[in-house]
Amino acid sequence: MKKEEIAACIDHTVLAPQSPRSAFVEACDFAIAHHCASVCICPFFVRECSDRLRGSGVKTCTVIGFPHGTHTTDAKVFEARIAMEDGADELDMVVNVAKVKEHDWDYVRTDIEAVCKVVHAANRLLKVIFETCFLTEEEKIRLCELCTAIGVDFVKTSTGFGTGGATVEDIALMKAHVGPNVRIKASGGIHDAAGLLALREAGATRFGCSRTAAILAGLPD
Repeated sequence: MKKEEIAACIDHTVLAPQSPRSAFVEACDFAIAHHCASVCICPFFVRECSDRLRGSGVKTCTVIGFPHGTHTTDAKVFEARIAMEDGADELDMVVNVAKVKEHDWDYVRTDIEAVCKVVHAANRLLKVIFETCFLTEEEKIRLCELCTAIGVDFVKTSTGFGTGGATVEDIALMKAHVGPNVRIKASGGIHDAAGLLALREAGATRFGCSRTAAILAGLPD
């Protein structure tokens, strides 16, 4: 695939807690120059990011319940509302991993549904982060089924802050168990063009990358 086609599928990401303001500004400039899908940044920078991206076609993306997903549901909903008021177009929400591991599926469903409801009411996109490195195959499948039933826009592998990131095996598993209207975002540990293309072949259509420059350098113009 050509560089521009892949760039259009990348959420160019800066989420490290020690990142200086300059890193967020540079991410916006880079994403505009390369026509990325979005810039995914920490919530405090959403307003400025949205201002910088206005008119460029690049979306503003941020994270909710990040990175562990253990915020209360009310806190996640409040975070989502603030992010959208500040200009976020897309929100990547972490599931409550502790509740997934307990198989408290009623809680997990209610948590996702509450955020999905306010996000969709504002005509924005919701991506649900599984943090696959901590989950069994059965737990991943159950989350895919729940997210399909709820009607989220994307399921997403990882935060990038767990013990592992996106794998071809997890993308293939998610592809096999989500409905036709749910897309897949691969995130975490995507270092080069070959890795990204393998994840794309397995079924991912969006990619969260902090090493976007290196990835695009490995693709033809």
